Amino acid sequence: MATLAPPRPSAPGRTPAALPAARRPRTRGLVPGIPAAVTFALGLWGITRGHSMWRDEAATWQVTHRSLGGIWHLLDEVDLVHGLYYVITHGLFALFGDSLYTLRVPSVLAMAAAAALTASLGARLAGPWAGLSAGLAFALFPAVQQYAQEGRAYALVTAGAALATRLVVAALERPAPRWRWVAYALTVLVCALLNWFSLLILPAHALSVALVRPGRTPVRRWAVSAAAAAVGALPLIVASRAQSFQVSWIRPLTWPTVLAVGLLVAVGCLCARVSHRRAGRISPVPIALPLLAVPQLALVLASLVQPVYLVRYVLYTQIGLALLLGLAVCRAIRAVTSRRRSARPRLLLATATGLAFTALLPVELHLRTPHSRVDDVLAAADQVARAARPGDAVLFIPAARRDTALVSPSKFTGLRDVALIESPVRSGTLKGEEASPREIRASMRSVRRVVVVSDAAGLAGRSVGPLRERAKLSVLREEFRIVSDATVNGRRVAVYERADAR
Repeated sequence: MATLAPPRPSAPGRTPAALPAARRPRTRGLVPGIPAAVTFALGLWGITRGHSMWRDEAATWQVTHRSLGGIWHLLDEVDLVHGLYYVITHGLFALFGDSLYTLRVPSVLAMAAAAALTASLGARLAGPWAGLSAGLAFALFPAVQQYAQEGRAYALVTAGAALATRLVVAALERPAPRWRWVAYALTVLVCALLNWFSLLILPAHALSVALVRPGRTPVRRWAVSAAAAAVGALPLIVASRAQSFQVSWIRPLTWPTVLAVGLLVAVGCLCARVSHRRAGRISPVPIALPLLAVPQLALVLASLVQPVYLVRYVLYTQIGLALLLGLAVCRAIRAVTSRRRSARPRLLLATATGLAFTALLPVELHLRTPHSRVDDVLAAADQVARAARPGDAVLFIPAARRDTALVSPSKFTGLRDVALIESPVRSGTLKGEEASPREIRASMRSVRRVVVVSDAAGLAGRSVGPLRERAKLSVLREEFRIVSDATVNGRRVAVYERADAR
C-alpha cells in the first residue's frame, strides 16, 4: 500500500518538506486523491436529505425541465445570473434523467475536484503534508459539505476558483507558456458566468501578485488575463443589474455577520504565522490569506451600499482558510515528530482528522436532514396531496410558493389554480402571471374549498405587500374558515372552506 513519507526535521541544505525522490511519484497522487475521495464520500452520504428539496433547488429543477428556448425566454426576464448553470443541468437531465442524484451529484464532483486542487496547491506551496492537511480540512468544512449537496452553481464556482488559483501560482513561480494564462482567463470567466461575484477573486489574486513580486512580465500577463475575464463577464453584469430585484430580499449586515467574518480572517492570520517557505517556491501566505480575506471583506463593504452578503457568494474563500489550516496542522505534526521520534505522522494526521470529524458530527448530521434548509418543497407537495379533495382550488401566498406545484405537478392533479392566468413557462417567469386583484377575488368566491400553500409563518401578520397577495388574504379572512392546518419543514398547507358551507 502506498504511503506518505513522514516529515523529517530539516537539515542544512534541505527544505523542511522535502521528500525522498523515490517516493514522490506515489505521494503526488495520494495528496490530492485522499481529500477528493473523502469529499466525494461525504457528499454522497445522505445526498437526498430525506427526499427533500428547498426553494433554490426547486428553481433549478423547474427551469431545467424547460426547453433551451424556454430557458432563454426566462433569462430575458429573471435569473440571468444562473443561465449557464441552467443550461448545464438541462443537458445533464437529458442524459441521466431527472432525480435528486442528477441534481446534486455534479456539486459533489465539483467539491471533490476543489478538494483535490486545494491539496495540490498546498503541496506545491508548502509540501505534501501541508497539502494533504489542507485538502482534508477543506473536506470537513460544514459550508463545503452543505453546498456539495445542493443543486446550485456554488460548488462549481469553488472548483473553478481553486483551479484558477492553482494556475496563477504555477504561472508566477516560473516563466509560463501563454496557454496557462489563457486557461486562467477562461477559468475565471466561466466562474463569473456561473456567478459573477466570483470576480472578487481577481482583487485577491492582484494582492497575491503584488506580494509575490514575480517580475514585470508575469504581472503584465496576469493583468491582461484578469482584464480579459472581467471584460468577458461585463455584458452579464450589466444585463443582470436590471434584475437586481432578485437580491432585494437579502437583509442588511448584522453585527454577528460582521464579527463572524472578522473572526474568520483572524483565524486565517493566526494560521499564517506558522507558515514556512520552501526553497524556490512562493510563500503560501501571500496566496492563501488574500484568497480568504479579500472577497469576504469586499462583499461586506459592498453590502454597506446594497445588502448582498451571503456566505455562498464567496464560498470559494474556504480554499484560503483550508490552506492556512493545512499549514498550521503540518507545523504541529512536524513539532511533535521532532520531539518524539517514535510518533507517526500518518497516525497523527488521521487522529486529528477523526477528532475534527467527530467534533463536527452534530452539524454534519443536521446538514443531511430536511430541516437544515429553510423549507422543503417536496414535503409540502405531499401534504397537499393528503389534504386536498378533487375539485378543490389551490392558492399560493406569496405567488413564489407555486414552486411546490411546479416541482411535483402530480400532487396537484384535479386542483384548480384560481389566481394563475399564464403559466411560468409561457410567461418566462419562475412563478407565472397572476390575475388582477379584482379577478382573484371573483375567482376565489366561486369555489367552496381552497388549499393554501404559504410559508411556515403562515398568514398571520400579513397586512402589507403586493395588491394581489392582499386581495387573497382579505377574501380568506372575510369569507372562509380553516378546516385543516399543517406546517411541514418550513411550509404551511392549510385548507379553507367557505364560511357559509354546510
